[in-house]
Amino acid sequence: MATENPPRTEAHGHDHGHQHRDVSGGWLRPAVFGAMDGLVTNVSLIAGVGGGGGSAHTIILTGLAGLAAGACSMAAGEYVSVSSQNELIYAEVNKERLELENNAAAEQAELATMLRARGVSPATARQAAAEISAHPEKALAVHTMEELGVDSSDLPSPLVAAGASLGSFAVGALIPLFPYLVGLRVLGAALGLAAVAAVVGGGIVARLTDRPFWRGALRQLVLGAAAVGVTYLIGTLVRHMG
Repeated sequence: MATENPPRTEAHGHDHGHQHRDVSGGWLRPAVFGAMDGLVTNVSLIAGVGGGGGSAHTIILTGLAGLAAGACSMAAGEYVSVSSQNELIYAEVNKERLELENNAAAEQAELATMLRARGVSPATARQAAAEISAHPEKALAVHTMEELGVDSSDLPSPLVAAGASLGSFAVGALIPLFPYLVGLRVLGAALGLAAVAAVVGGGIVARLTDRPFWRGALRQLVLGAAAVGVTYLIGTLVRHMG
């Protein structure tokens, strides 16, 4: 179940920047993908063990182990990924800071060129570049935004990303396991509940990206069903081999 302007005032741009950060590297992206990953991982595990003739006890044990292992793995991976991304940006910012310190005139000319490329007249671009360059930190922020496309003072938190990934994976993984935990120890119930969750989750992801609900729901359902089919077949083959 793998998942997929109006004119900006200053305030609107600030809000939009936070929304972009949440989607691309804050809490929303790892939360959405974590939930879908947890759902497909555990329903596939349950289908495989169930297809292999495993008892309800074995399925519960497998599901809980898969939940814990997957959630920790997702959190660790997200933490390392976001930390590495931030460290790379900081390294590039430091390079830019050294350039501003050692080649101030060249960097000011470069900034004026970038402003002209945005439609500013040559005279205005030179004046604006000079005024910006008079303030080193402001100049660094502008160069970083223009050249790297990021605001180094507003980077996503590795801990937030890891926590969102861990929690959402656990929630997703718990869904197909829930019938067994409440005593309804029927594989069909677990698969049915997972299918409903896939439709809802896929549809929500689609709406977040301004696509039709049904398209995301159908895609998520088909991909999840394919994963479940593979693991169920493996379980069945292993059972007959035994």
